[in-house]
Amino acid sequence: MKRIVFTDVDGTLLNSEYKITPLTLNAIRTLQAKDIPFVIISGRGPTGIYPILKEYGFNCPIVSYSGALILDEDRKVLFSKGLPKPKAKKIIEFVERNNFDMVWCVYSHEEWLVKDKSDERIKREEKIVKLEADEGTVDTAKGEEINKILCICNPEKTVEIEESLKKAFPDCCIVKSAENLVEVMESGITKATAIQTLCSMWGIDIKNAIAFGDNYNDVEMLESVGHGYLMSNAPDELKERIKKHTRDNNNDGIYYALLEMNLI
Repeated sequence: MKRIVFTDVDGTLLNSEYKITPLTLNAIRTLQAKDIPFVIISGRGPTGIYPILKEYGFNCPIVSYSGALILDEDRKVLFSKGLPKPKAKKIIEFVERNNFDMVWCVYSHEEWLVKDKSDERIKREEKIVKLEADEGTVDTAKGEEINKILCICNPEKTVEIEESLKKAFPDCCIVKSAENLVEVMESGITKATAIQTLCSMWGIDIKNAIAFGDNYNDVEMLESVGHGYLMSNAPDELKERIKKHTRDNNNDGIYYALLEMNLI
């Protein structure tokens, strides 16, 4: 039986101090020593994931932008699908016209563009992902497409902003990924479809796939695989929907679930 393990980053792979704990790192290295593919799957862009790999001294395939870009361990593009630039511009124009309590970020492959680098919300995001944004617009992005638009919101307004975007752009994939974050991707882009794509490419039955996540943008992924584990730090309403739970991200939930499955 060929296995594969996928894990979300924030709130799952990383603890509340944005670190990988020693036991979880040991689990990753054990999987790789057994030739069981370990894949990071995140709303982050590649450049927000590379520092993690460098800091902890391992390499693996990456699913970034919640499925819009898939790279193998040599950073070769296996799949990419983004918003056409005219469509991305309409979304930015919409949020600015409505004066939502938020700031936007535009991502195209390895680029991260923002309107104002001095904004405290951008500075906080830079600290979290250990990467600096550049000031720019959809038009200045080098790529032909925009892989993701991220809205960093006032947490009290996140749901309202998410609902407004879904109503205005029903042909996009729009999902809340944290209490203050809303992601906008092209139609059909989810972590679940990315897992299906990668499993198909590598000839692995998705029923044999294991996945770990902690938030709303992980739900489809956890429901699509044979073994989807929700971290115990996840919102309570998700615990009703996802039946398999593991310990929280501060207490090695990934390690203990894999140990229970006799994979490490």
